[in-house]
Amino acid sequence: MKVCVVGTGYVGLTTGVSLAFLGHEVTCVDLDPAKVDMLRGGRSPIYEPHLESVLAEAAERLTFTTDYADGVPGADVVFIAVQTPSLPDGNPDLQYLRSAAETVGRHVGGDFTVVVNKSTVPIGSSNWVDSILRESFERTHGRRPDGEFSVASNPEFLREGVAIFDSLYPDRIVVGSDNPRSLDVLNRLYRAVLNQTFTPPTFLPRPGGIGAVPMVSTDLASAELIKYAANAFLATKISFINEVGRLAGKVGADITQVARGIGLDARIGPRFLQPGVGWGGSCFGKDTAALITTAGEYHHEMPIVSAAREVNQQQRRVVVDRLLDELRILKGRRIGLLGLAFKPDTDDLRDAPAIDIARQLGARGARVVLHDPVAGDRFRREQPDLAGRLASTVEEVFDDSDAVVLVTEWSQYLDLDWGKFVGLMRTPVLLDGRHCLERGRLERLGYRYLSTTG
Repeated sequence: MKVCVVGTGYVGLTTGVSLAFLGHEVTCVDLDPAKVDMLRGGRSPIYEPHLESVLAEAAERLTFTTDYADGVPGADVVFIAVQTPSLPDGNPDLQYLRSAAETVGRHVGGDFTVVVNKSTVPIGSSNWVDSILRESFERTHGRRPDGEFSVASNPEFLREGVAIFDSLYPDRIVVGSDNPRSLDVLNRLYRAVLNQTFTPPTFLPRPGGIGAVPMVSTDLASAELIKYAANAFLATKISFINEVGRLAGKVGADITQVARGIGLDARIGPRFLQPGVGWGGSCFGKDTAALITTAGEYHHEMPIVSAAREVNQQQRRVVVDRLLDELRILKGRRIGLLGLAFKPDTDDLRDAPAIDIARQLGARGARVVLHDPVAGDRFRREQPDLAGRLASTVEEVFDDSDAVVLVTEWSQYLDLDWGKFVGLMRTPVLLDGRHCLERGRLERLGYRYLSTTG
């Protein structure tokens, strides 16, 4: 099928590259010429494992352009995958979505096209996008569209760091549409994934035991709410274990064992029960805020989701409080942070806990030293006022430090020879912000081990 993807951010690029790998002819449109030039050269503007490998394998079916006219006309499916960042009131900023929809409306027409909302958007946005497309189409063509396009919702559930895996081997595909023809087109688009009939890449083999992938076909509003509800539930699950973790610290319980004990209950499951500094990234914070704001428009409160957000913010303060309890005074102390990206295997810094923690420590007079094995260049661009605190090596983080905090559980950090760093520190305080290091071993090496729970 012929596919156009508008926007080559995290979701758009992963979607376009994966669909091209599956055999579709894909044109990706982005208004940033520098990004388009990078992609034409086979280089990804974002860090995502396997993305450049899939990009290379699918190159002959991929086109990158800054011109909508190169991709929209004649496309069977047009994905709109532009950014929808949060506004101060919690609503998503829809200016990029509006602009994309207006431009698609000027170029769509002729054969039937499914225009897919891939961006995470407020409930009801598909109807809004449909009205923008129609108005733009009528202004351009001087007539009403005669069944030439239909709007569908196809939310993404990609996890950064394993996005290609999630694209090829998803838990489910959700499609919302009021048009049976649209559902048929999207069913055909995803058929190789739904039936798992494609030849998997050698570097990302099909997991054992995977069968047919369920396709959830529903109305537009339900598809949009599924996306928000899924992220809100996962965010709440993380905040729940962190709240229990703080209680565990007070009563002398081991939160890692508590999480394992409750996670073995099939009704609960072990995933997203990892205690630590809390969630970050582009989805949970933005989507929970949007869900609360949308509910408020209907005079409906969502106290559970609101509490999950508050607990998450508290977790970042817990790190500072634990260091205060241990060091008594933070002014003039040299504190190292290992990890800047909000999670491993990505360079995404959006709502990253490390940035909040660094700023809180700096506000208390601490001298902060930062390191990340991948996200350093992006950090310099996006956080220029903190860029001077970046260390080029892990050794610099430990050198003469009063404490070091593991914020992001990169494998490079988990595999460190911790014994050779303890002697570099002024005081060997190590705060394991992800509960992923072996406490007993570190204490035997001479560290004073701390965590978010005790």
